[in-house]
Amino acid sequence: MARHRRTPPDPRTGGARDPAGIRATDRGRPFRPELCRDRVDDAAGGARQGGSRVSRRPYPADIDPQSQCRLPLPRRDELDAEGQRVFDSLADPQGGSLRGLRGPGGIHLHSPELARHTRPLNRYLRQQAGLGGRLRELAILVTARELDSQFEWAAHEAEARREGLSPEIIETIRHRRDTGGLDEADAVVIALGREIFTARKVSSTT
Repeated sequence: MARHRRTPPDPRTGGARDPAGIRATDRGRPFRPELCRDRVDDAAGGARQGGSRVSRRPYPADIDPQSQCRLPLPRRDELDAEGQRVFDSLADPQGGSLRGLRGPGGIHLHSPELARHTRPLNRYLRQQAGLGGRLRELAILVTARELDSQFEWAAHEAEARREGLSPEIIETIRHRRDTGGLDEADAVVIALGREIFTARKVSSTT
């Protein structure tokens, strides 16, 4: 019985055999990170003061107005000494977190032991792993897009621009465009993310 050879994946389209293949794997939901802009702006402001600022944007009844998640932010006085240390680090504008208590770190405080371990790991990956800010933000945007994480995209797009990502690269990632006209190193990172999260397999060429 003859065996059919599969067409090698094209790294420019993230492991799909053609650009339509990427669209076919999309879950069909519109990607609109601008809807999270209020939450991101509030996170950069009021959440630094312990989450006391309430969002300007109305949310469904099951969403907490301070955390803007279904779980409320823990109160500092309810945490043990280690939890309070992590809380203070997240609330500190110089603490290294883009979104403070409104980001993932605030939810981690529901399990202070988890927060104690994940905070140093996050700091290492972001600041000490040797990736450089531009590469780090490129990888974050690719991941956010392929996972349809609107909040993560909204939280990092401005940071990506500050680190030197061009509008062309950002729009290529956002709209899942072909990467043929980009620098090879950037195209490889985008292809890797697309293959991991969309094709679920990394090709040998990537």
